Amino acid sequence: MKTIQKTAVTLAVSSLFSAGAFAQAAPAAPEVSPVTANVTVVNNYVYRGLTQSNFKPAIQGGFDYAHESGFYVGNWNSSISWLADGYATSKVSAPVEMDFYAGFKKELIAEGFASDIGVLQYYYPAQGLPSMTIGGSAAAKNTLIASGRQALGVSPNTTELYAAQNFTFGPLTGFVKVSYAVTPLFGIYNSVGSYYPDLTANYDTGFYGITANAHLGYQAIPNSYKNAAGKSMDFSYMDWKLGVTKDFGGGLSGALAYVATTAATVGGSYIYATPQSKNQGATQYLVSLTKTF
Repeated sequence: MKTIQKTAVTLAVSSLFSAGAFAQAAPAAPEVSPVTANVTVVNNYVYRGLTQSNFKPAIQGGFDYAHESGFYVGNWNSSISWLADGYATSKVSAPVEMDFYAGFKKELIAEGFASDIGVLQYYYPAQGLPSMTIGGSAAAKNTLIASGRQALGVSPNTTELYAAQNFTFGPLTGFVKVSYAVTPLFGIYNSVGSYYPDLTANYDTGFYGITANAHLGYQAIPNSYKNAAGKSMDFSYMDWKLGVTKDFGGGLSGALAYVATTAATVGGSYIYATPQSKNQGATQYLVSLTKTF
């Protein structure tokens, strides 16, 4: 999801020429469009530290509408594989993540300090997802739950509420944000109430359009379970990122980043695992190119 902020600017300048005794208005600068669009290609789609595309490239894009009142609405999409990867059968098809969001963002405190509240809906158009019912002993339930997301047929579609405070201190900008899930989180059973606080900071180096980026977040899942061996499975973890962004001008930018997590293993198996039993939250290096319109 893209965090957005638009400021409508209209400039009209009048010039008065005494010679000839007439007034002439200078041409007005074009208004900033309230609608923007973006498209990105990346070597690996990573969200909250976890690969969503099994360490493979992804294509992404969306659009945003921002009103001068502070209201905004938008849509962002990406190719994914993690959902279908969770099943051995090829009948499951879920190649796309679609995010829909709306909110209000305004500089209520001071210039450069925008407050932002909103709602975000993650939607995964999927076919062939199995529908299961919870039954049997507590141990049997925990074993099934611990086998991974969607193990009990919980819908991956997720709704989150979020609140953020942006800040600006000269070349340093960023935001503090908290997201709260009012539905099960990405198909994890009994995960309503999961929350994700994060801090993102960007520093404009003033050197060839390069900005340094840093991020720290913690995905908290309220319940843990035991696997077949009786070991606790805690879905919570921390993630962080360090990187740089280069502005090439004309709406084109590139980014390099290092991403890592504390996503754990239990009994030799990763809690968040790929079909090849690799850690979805392993250390990853990202390269992306973005064009905004």
